Amino acid sequence: MADIKIEEFENNSLSIFLLGKLNKQTLPKIIKKISLIKNLSKKQILIDCKDIKQLDSSAAIYLISLDKKLNFSIINLNKFEKLYNHYKKYYQEKDTNLKSKNNFIINLGKSSYTFYLELKEFIYFFGKISYFFIYSLMNPKKIRFKAMLKYIDSSAINAMGIIALTSFLVGIVIAYQGAVQLEKFGANIFIVEMICITMFREIAPLVTAIVIAGRTASSYTAEIGAMKITDEIDAMKTMGFEPTIFLTLPRVFALFISLPLLVFFADIIGVFAGMLIANLDLNITFLEFINRMYAEVPLKHLLIGIIKSMFFGIFIALIGCYRGFQVQNNTTSIGKYTTISVVSAIFVVIAFNALFSVVLTESGL
Repeated sequence: MADIKIEEFENNSLSIFLLGKLNKQTLPKIIKKISLIKNLSKKQILIDCKDIKQLDSSAAIYLISLDKKLNFSIINLNKFEKLYNHYKKYYQEKDTNLKSKNNFIINLGKSSYTFYLELKEFIYFFGKISYFFIYSLMNPKKIRFKAMLKYIDSSAINAMGIIALTSFLVGIVIAYQGAVQLEKFGANIFIVEMICITMFREIAPLVTAIVIAGRTASSYTAEIGAMKITDEIDAMKTMGFEPTIFLTLPRVFALFISLPLLVFFADIIGVFAGMLIANLDLNITFLEFINRMYAEVPLKHLLIGIIKSMFFGIFIALIGCYRGFQVQNNTTSIGKYTTISVVSAIFVVIAFNALFSVVLTESGL
C-alpha cells in the first residue's frame, strides 16, 4: 500500500511525505490526496521520499510532471534517484524537441493566417477605394481639390531637393562607371544611350519611388494613425463624412499626379549629371550629347518610366493610407505601422518594377 503524510507551515510551505509502494496501482490514490490540498500551486512544497519502498516508471513520471506545475523540491530519493533522473532527462529532451517543432509549425500557421487576413483586408480596402474613385469621377464636386493640392505640395514640391540630390549622385555613379568601361573599347559616344535609357527607363522611376515611399508613405500613415488615435475618424463617420473620400482619395490623386512629374525632374537631373561626367572624362560636349540623345534614344523609354511611376504613386499612397487605418489606440502602434508602411511600399515598388521590366522586355518594348 501507499499513503502520504502532510505537514503545513506558517510560511506558506508544506512537506509531503510519501509512504509505501508507489506504482501504477496505488498512484491514483496518491494523486487524489495531493489534488485535495488547497492552494497547492501557491505553496513552496518539499516532497520527502525517504519512506518509499517501491517506485515504478509511472510514479516517477508523475513526480516529474509535478516539477513542471508546482514550486517544489524532492529529497531522499536514495536508490530511486537514478530512475527518476533517467525519466526526467528523457522527458526534458522530448519536450524541448516538441516545443521547437511546435513553435515552427505554429509560427508558420500564424504567419500564413495573418498574411491571409491582411491580404483580405487590403483587397477590401482597394475595392472600397476603387468604388469611391469612380464615384468621385462621376461627382467631381466630391473631389477635395484644395486638399489634393496641399498633398502635392507636401509630397512633391517639398521633396524636390532630396530627389535632385539623389538623382544627381546616381547619375554621376552610372556615368562614371560606364565611362571607365566604354573608354577601354573606344566606344565613348555610347555613354549617351547608356545613361539616358538607364535613367529614363529604370533608375529615375525606381529611385524616386523609393525616396517617396520612405518620405511620403510614412507621413500618410502617421497622419491618419494620429487621427485614429484621437478619434477624429470616428467623429467624421458620426457626422456622415466618408473617410475614404476625405482622407484617402486626395492623397492617392496627389501621388498619382506628382510622382510622374518628380520622375521627369529626376530624369533631367540624372541626365545632366551624366552629361557632366561625359564632358569631363570622355570629352563629349553638351551639344554632342544632346544631339546623340535626340537621334538615338527613343521617346518610349521616357514614357515607360513616366507610366510606371503612375502605378508606383497609386500603390505608395494606398499602402500609406491602409497602414494608417490599421493603427490601434496607443502611441507605440504609430511607430510600428509607419515602419511597416515604409517597408511594404518599398517592397511593392521594387516588385512592380521587376514585373514591368520582365513584361515590357518580353513584349519587345
